Amino acid sequence: MFRTLVDALSTYTLPLLLAGVPLAALVRRVKLYPAFLRGAKKGFSTAVRIIPALVAVFVLLAMLRASGALEAAAGALLPLTRVLGIPPSVLPVALVRPLSGGAAQGVLADVLHTEGPDSFAGRLASVMAGSTETTFYVLAVYMGAAGISRYRQALPAGLLADLAGFAAAVVVCRFAFAS
Repeated sequence: MFRTLVDALSTYTLPLLLAGVPLAALVRRVKLYPAFLRGAKKGFSTAVRIIPALVAVFVLLAMLRASGALEAAAGALLPLTRVLGIPPSVLPVALVRPLSGGAAQGVLADVLHTEGPDSFAGRLASVMAGSTETTFYVLAVYMGAAGISRYRQALPAGLLADLAGFAAAVVVCRFAFAS
């Protein structure tokens, strides 16, 4: 019953939205095309405003990868991960995820390719990637787009939330998938 409802909902949600938004605009007598153009103009200006922050995040990530700093950090944390029972292949996901979601997806794909999607490492890396946020990306891009330049408390709060997400992923995966 529930699955049937979810299947029907997922099948008809997009078509209903695509038909419903213009219909709602028509009922409210909103001129749809000019409103769309105003929104697109605002979106474009926002995109232009966040480009420097995006470039900064991607350059930082590239520098960390090219310099070997990520591998060095993973190596330094290896004794701790062994004690906690975290596979070494998963650690790069935890290190890259706060910086970039795209890079974390690339690292996750590598873990899934080498370890397998049904392995403990594959499952743990997947749960970690889904349980955390791209903290530095959010701070640079979204807060930059909103014009917020003072986010002193947001950085430690975001990193602490990432740490909590990683820890929870380990606990949940140990409980659910450990054999």
